[in-house]
Amino acid sequence: MVKIDLSFVENLTLKERAALVSGKDFWFTAKAPQVDRMMVSDGPSGLRKQNIDDPSIKDVNNSVEAVCFPSSALTASSFDDQMLYQLGHHLGVAANAEHLGVLLGPGVNIKRSPLAGRNFEYFSEDPLLAGRMGTAYVKGVQDEGVGVSVKHFAANNRESQRFTSSSNINERALREIYLSQFERIVKLAHPATIMCSYNRLNGTLNSQNQRLLTDILRNEWGFEGLVMSDWGAVENHVAALKAGLDLEMPGKGQESVDEIVAAVKNGQLQESTLNRSVLRVLQVVEKWGKKVTKANDYDKDKQHEFARQLADDSIVLLKNSDNQLPLKDDQSLAVIGELAQKPRFEGGGSSHVNAHHVVTPLDAAPNNAHFALGYRLTDDSEDNQLEEQALKLAQNNDRVVFFAGFPENMETEGIDKETISLPSNQNTLLEKVIKVNPNVTVVLQNGSVLEMPWADKVPAIVETYLAGEAVGEATWDILTGLVNPSGKLSESFPLRLEDNPTYGTFGKDPENEDYHEGIFVGYRYYDLHKIPVRFPFGHGLSYTQFGYSDLTVVENNDDVKISFKLTNEGKRSGKEVAQLYVSNHVSRVEMPAKELRDFAKVELDPGETKTVTMVLPRRAFAYYDVNKQQWKADNGDYEIMVGSSSRDIRLTAKFELTIGTSPLGPITDESYVGDVWNNNDSKVQNALHDSGLYDVLEPMMADKQWVAISSNVPLRSLALAGISKKVHDKFFKLLEQ
Repeated sequence: MVKIDLSFVENLTLKERAALVSGKDFWFTAKAPQVDRMMVSDGPSGLRKQNIDDPSIKDVNNSVEAVCFPSSALTASSFDDQMLYQLGHHLGVAANAEHLGVLLGPGVNIKRSPLAGRNFEYFSEDPLLAGRMGTAYVKGVQDEGVGVSVKHFAANNRESQRFTSSSNINERALREIYLSQFERIVKLAHPATIMCSYNRLNGTLNSQNQRLLTDILRNEWGFEGLVMSDWGAVENHVAALKAGLDLEMPGKGQESVDEIVAAVKNGQLQESTLNRSVLRVLQVVEKWGKKVTKANDYDKDKQHEFARQLADDSIVLLKNSDNQLPLKDDQSLAVIGELAQKPRFEGGGSSHVNAHHVVTPLDAAPNNAHFALGYRLTDDSEDNQLEEQALKLAQNNDRVVFFAGFPENMETEGIDKETISLPSNQNTLLEKVIKVNPNVTVVLQNGSVLEMPWADKVPAIVETYLAGEAVGEATWDILTGLVNPSGKLSESFPLRLEDNPTYGTFGKDPENEDYHEGIFVGYRYYDLHKIPVRFPFGHGLSYTQFGYSDLTVVENNDDVKISFKLTNEGKRSGKEVAQLYVSNHVSRVEMPAKELRDFAKVELDPGETKTVTMVLPRRAFAYYDVNKQQWKADNGDYEIMVGSSSRDIRLTAKFELTIGTSPLGPITDESYVGDVWNNNDSKVQNALHDSGLYDVLEPMMADKQWVAISSNVPLRSLALAGISKKVHDKFFKLLEQ
């Protein structure tokens, strides 16, 4: 077996090395002497491996049969690390059987705007949740001997003009919101590859962004794997290699080889830079590549059952007034909507899977269910005949299950949406159905959030997102109560599109996407501004009830330990996602009202109580200090909030953090009198007294009429109060000692 090291690379010809940093074709790396090619494939929610055994097949969607698992929009709603690990395991098994080296996923970009066309492929609006889900997924795949490509790095939050537009983000928002999930995955899961995105970041194309690909990814986070491009993301291959990109996909054939050879010969590209990337490509091929042979078989039926279980664990019960659900066997059911017959169960583009065994909601419906089409997905106009049939069916049955959602052409890779309203024929029909039978359960099939003008008129709403090929079975598992729902929303549902902070600016400029809202994305924005939402981040109901009690907070040398009790107060077993938020009351920077800092999914039998313990590291209390270019946790007042959603907080406790640093920073001439006067540091207090500054300031700070004004005087302006330069200088000299 050949030993892949720098000497091996240096012994390759220049043409051979140039070929290795470009994809041989759409799915393969190039061969080299004694090194076979490696195949990569789409597959964030199931394999989309093109059928290479038949070279006449050109359609990438004509892929091998594979199990279609729920989309990331749904799996994130599980809030379950172990389930995401198992998803990765099953994807790894399938990829191994197909001799794939690298699976292109997961997508972990933040859901910034509800109009982003690819939101179905991403986990959350919150970077902690996205990072936790992504880390578990990556570990699950790679533990099966298959590499992953975490995408799309970075700030790829819109689809329109994705090849050229610039995501313009301030440094703090970039670090806290758009990079932190990638950072977590790199440090904890060690992914084989990172896929760089199409867009620019603050004006620099990501494939040529040295600060992103080298300074941050490698030098700060310690990434040791391969950086590949998204397909067609490279504008200047030489500049990309210099910046830290290693593999251009899919490559431009001989043109790619020639441009690299020419760049080395004319001195535009250092041979050592080329060798560095070649070595990284070969190391990935050596570790993860497999000989491409006829596919092995694996148990797809078993994977289908897991797809059902994963959907069961993730589907969100949004509303259930008067215990409308679960449905009862003795109730006659009207099932209305073409989506029951032709469900949206997967995303488009790279998420498309040639599904093994799709079970539609109509296939899985109970015997007491009767179906009416109601509307057509291909046309949003009303069909009077279909409506009449649906209304008659609704009138003649005890309960209505109305399937609603977006058609696929509204949500797919490459384009953004213009609205989050359902097609008008669905909304209109639903309003009419409610009038003839108010006992309506709405089942949603959608890739991202939508407006629900009818939400207050229906007693039950179930969010299934894109639930994978077992969509029918999982949907009825929840509706009939075979499974107690436990999913929680991984994104906020606004009342209106206009309530979102990106409204009116998203996608308006073809060249620039300005992130005006900074760190205030999703619930961070809605909660700070006290904006009502339809359903908050973290929301999800159960067929049982959970009680929270006995919150304790203990600070240790390097972390903070939080414990509380969780009790199932209902009559059936269930799972609760307990969420821990932190509110920062001390730092002198803009802060959200609260931020998710941990969560745990806990299963409890009726009447059972468990103690839940969470340990928060110092980083959980930190924000990114742009001036110092580091994470900073300020000592002082914080509040721990534990609850069932971001707006259903059950327990709170205030405490003072002491394992961080002073929120005031070093005292300078720009420091204000009030801050210095109230500084509890003994060195500061001693300098105040020993310099004589305390005696001069004391009457100013004791005067109730002037104390507020006096507090807002910087030390450099003390001459205004008649304080001599001698006293001023002595104070600072004492501080320096």
